[in-house]
Amino acid sequence: MSSVLKFYSDTDLGAIEARPFKVFNERSLEKIPQLAKLSEAQRFEMKVVASVLPFRVNEYVINELIDWSNIPADPIFQLTFPQKGMLAPESYERMAELHRRGADKAHISALAKELRDGLNPHPAGQLEMNLPRVNGEVVEGLQHKYRETVLFFPSQGQTCHSYCTFCFRWAQFVGDKDLRIASNQKDQVLGYLREHPQVTDLLVTGGDPMVMKTKNLAQYLEPLMEDDSLAHVQTVRIGTKALTFWPYRFVTDNDADELLDLLTRLVKSGRHVAIMAHYNHWRELETPIAREAIRRLRETGVEIRSQGPLLAQINDDPDVWARLWKTQVQLGIIPYYMFVERDTGARHYFEVPLARAANIYREAMQQVSGLGRTARGPSMSAGPGKVEIQGVAEIQGEKVFVLRFIQARNPDWVQRPFFAKYDEQATWLNHLKPAFGEEKFFFEDEYEAMQAGNG
Repeated sequence: MSSVLKFYSDTDLGAIEARPFKVFNERSLEKIPQLAKLSEAQRFEMKVVASVLPFRVNEYVINELIDWSNIPADPIFQLTFPQKGMLAPESYERMAELHRRGADKAHISALAKELRDGLNPHPAGQLEMNLPRVNGEVVEGLQHKYRETVLFFPSQGQTCHSYCTFCFRWAQFVGDKDLRIASNQKDQVLGYLREHPQVTDLLVTGGDPMVMKTKNLAQYLEPLMEDDSLAHVQTVRIGTKALTFWPYRFVTDNDADELLDLLTRLVKSGRHVAIMAHYNHWRELETPIAREAIRRLRETGVEIRSQGPLLAQINDDPDVWARLWKTQVQLGIIPYYMFVERDTGARHYFEVPLARAANIYREAMQQVSGLGRTARGPSMSAGPGKVEIQGVAEIQGEKVFVLRFIQARNPDWVQRPFFAKYDEQATWLNHLKPAFGEEKFFFEDEYEAMQAGNG
């Protein structure tokens, strides 16, 4: 494939050149040229936080997406670079003290593990309730929370081109095998799908499956086109941030054409193929290479759907979301979800109260046309299921949150409205109390029984 490809953008016609993928992590943080402009104190703070939370960023993000004249407020800088406030003050000070006195790697690693264990590394019952079993044995690399959908974590895709500082799957990236969900056992994964005909949707996730070579991704997807016993798997979703962090994956990487051919064949086999693109800010859509990647993907027949959480420091502004959704619709991307930041990792730094989240969603929706109003939210991916905040109302003199399940562990819960007392400080489902004098929400007893059954 030629290293120079023609592209068409809204503004001009030019050429996109292939570029090498160069990445920085916590060991090479100080080699990033732009950081030399920051104070020594700022660089030290980054080093301390990167000892606990995973850090990885590439040159495309550094050079093309971050406005270095607006540090530290720049949203993409906040999205990718560690900040002091991402650790609780006591945790930060303990780790900072080790660095000040030049502690060895073993002591730093031991404290990092202790601090990580206190950050709820696998929220919403991911390890306790979502791992499927056959004959009492866990099927590695899968999660099966909802009846129709199985998540698959291919071991070759358990990293990303860059890491998001808010990532709810941060535990996949810290080198602790006990926290990692992954498998390269193709036959075991496909066998599980064959034995569960109720599964219609396969979500390939990570990490990021798009860090994989096409030949590795193909070994999991091609059997869907060839094996009649997998015909019930009608939808394939691929979760990725590559359209933001490394759009060259779809344009100039050595096997970009092979990747697009694989997706084209999967679509032609009769499967609905959805690229679940993770976006947090409209800035991610502005570069020519990002738009060319979107154009090439859409030519394969796949659908691109966008999702991402509402985050303090990054996008807690209705105008940001409205511009993001408008731009996505213009480019042929379907807005899909606005999530609430999960109760894990640096959540205290990023979380937005549910009441404010509902207002931001409402005000953003007021600015877009019907084609942009496909985004559901704000949605909490909690233990019982995906709970959407539909709004705030006053009923029988009581101010309440109006809630519903978009998806749930028990399908009977889906679309059933329920109500919680209005609380301006609440940021997650477990902070809410039932309205109208009820002792429990309607699903709680059954959910507690599910938890006990997986204990």
